[in-house]
Amino acid sequence: MVEAMSWEAARRVAAANARPLGAVPVPLPEALGCRLAGPLRALVPVPGVDVSAMDGYAVAGAGPWRLAGRVLAGGAAYPGELADGEAVEIATGAPVPAGAKAVLPYELAEAGAGLVDGPAEAGRHIRRRGEDIPEGAAVLGAGAEVTPVVLGLAAALGHDDLLVRPRPGVLVLVTGDEVVHRGLPAPGRVRDAIGPFLPGLVAWAGGRIADTLHLPDGPEPLRAALAAPGAEVVVVCGASSKGPADHLRAVLAGLGAEVLVDGVAVRPGHPQALFRLPGGPLVAGLPGNPFAALGAALTLLVPVLRRLAGTPAARESGALAGPVRAHPRDTRLVPVRRSARGAVPVGHDRPGSLWGAALADALAVVPPGWDGEQVELIELP
Repeated sequence: MVEAMSWEAARRVAAANARPLGAVPVPLPEALGCRLAGPLRALVPVPGVDVSAMDGYAVAGAGPWRLAGRVLAGGAAYPGELADGEAVEIATGAPVPAGAKAVLPYELAEAGAGLVDGPAEAGRHIRRRGEDIPEGAAVLGAGAEVTPVVLGLAAALGHDDLLVRPRPGVLVLVTGDEVVHRGLPAPGRVRDAIGPFLPGLVAWAGGRIADTLHLPDGPEPLRAALAAPGAEVVVVCGASSKGPADHLRAVLAGLGAEVLVDGVAVRPGHPQALFRLPGGPLVAGLPGNPFAALGAALTLLVPVLRRLAGTPAARESGALAGPVRAHPRDTRLVPVRRSARGAVPVGHDRPGSLWGAALADALAVVPPGWDGEQVELIELP
């Protein structure tokens, strides 16, 4: 019997066998959730010209000033240059005429009979060209996540497209004649609890669901789905153990797949596996029990997706604030809730139930023979 790989080694193998996807330019809306493949630079300065920071009057020279016109945001710029003693009424964001020394806000101004007067401090309430962001400035580095705010920033800097590492596509195969996907399961059937959590977990790790297929038991449906997956990663839910209905290993062997991980010394989630199909796609086999599948996904799938998407892996550690029994040979993944006094085990952590994981905000990684030292904490999506 082949000894199962350690949990830490399995995670390293998963990351090492995934290479970041090549950079591609994509339109701004499609870049959401991706990682920048290079620095984000300002194609234009912000602001693009000297603009007013207040509603009021742009003035030149000493007051009182004679009103010579009006300038609105988005309207035509003032023609020519303001002469000393002249002013124009101006809106916030409108271009300041050449020659203006300051903007006098409405609330400080006295206006009437074509004249305006008030205290105007030189340079006050004028935002100079490039004052916020100079043209050519690198505002974000490679690897930054493209969030909704980053999309707004990129648009303000003149970008229509962004050079990003695309989110890797994931094909999900949910197997099993006993699995139902709607309503109440009949006796002998179970409701699918893995398929519903995978899209959120995949997106959180930097990927995207390309498709989800529900397959009956048997090697042929599995073989057909794996023959041309059309995605960088395939996740097979169930069929990863070694029972009579678990055909994943035999099907992949027939397709010439390379075995990267075959069983991990972790509880829950021991019967997990990772393979590489000819041509490059990776296949992660998850156990059929929901909490075991979650643990396996965090062990193998998440490192693969983060590496493909160029997402940095975050490591966190902490002390356990509650009784936990270590296993003599296997790593344990224990649902915990972080608090001021440490990571508190929440219980309800049987392989077939997601109750404990739903109560938790992290999984504590308790190594074999643990003797009370700090442990790694894996954040939950």
